Amino acid sequence: MKITEQPGPYRHLENRSAQELLTFINEQDRKVAPAVGECIPALTELVEGIVARMERGGRLFYIGAGTSGRLGVLDASECPPTYGVPPGMVIGVIAGGDRALRDSVESAEDSDNQAWADLAAYAPNADDTLVGIAASGTTPYVIGGLRRAREAGLLTGCVTCNPGAPVTEVCDHPIVAVVGPEVVTGSTRMKSGTAQKLILNMITTTVMIRLGRVKDNRMVDMKLSNAKLIDRGTKMIVESTGMPYEEARQRLLEAGSVRDVLDRS
Repeated sequence: MKITEQPGPYRHLENRSAQELLTFINEQDRKVAPAVGECIPALTELVEGIVARMERGGRLFYIGAGTSGRLGVLDASECPPTYGVPPGMVIGVIAGGDRALRDSVESAEDSDNQAWADLAAYAPNADDTLVGIAASGTTPYVIGGLRRAREAGLLTGCVTCNPGAPVTEVCDHPIVAVVGPEVVTGSTRMKSGTAQKLILNMITTTVMIRLGRVKDNRMVDMKLSNAKLIDRGTKMIVESTGMPYEEARQRLLEAGSVRDVLDRS
């Protein structure tokens, strides 16, 4: 039986108090970060491959279904505002399309041809990377997409929570975070989903840093899309240059990015 489908460690949950349930969930959540830590060697190899291809103009694609697909879309959508990269540099594709972000379209994951058909609109090439996300590691949508991508010469990776799962056999870099059974048996939006979220954050954050999108520990290319971010950018300039706040703010608004102000200072 798949680890993600094994019975959870706590029984008769319907008879437990709210405090007991919250404690159970928290106890299990504490197992996630160590499990993700075990993946760092494999993640290092994947990230280095992604960076090499992105330096040649390649893109990073995520594919997944259900919770896994939503997490991929979320991670991809946060890259442009955080790092100032074009929207087409990191792309999340979910089985069932955008409607599946809010409504369950669970049967969409059963086709092993649909992912590659969905990716065709982006004309994927050998400089691109495809990472398939599947907690169970058995999702046909993800397995089929990775298989076709590998045949087409893309770098491929997967994020799963079941060792030896089929998805690990169709990609170059399997990332396997073994977090164990869920409190609610089979509810992989819980620990498995948390592990996937951590891993995707680690991938894109490290890639963007390696591509020069961070200076010191600052998001110098972030989009100045609201007052909070303008204030954050202004404070970065003040801390880096000693410039008075109002002067730094004015220069930031004129230049349009923290990086441009710092480069000119």
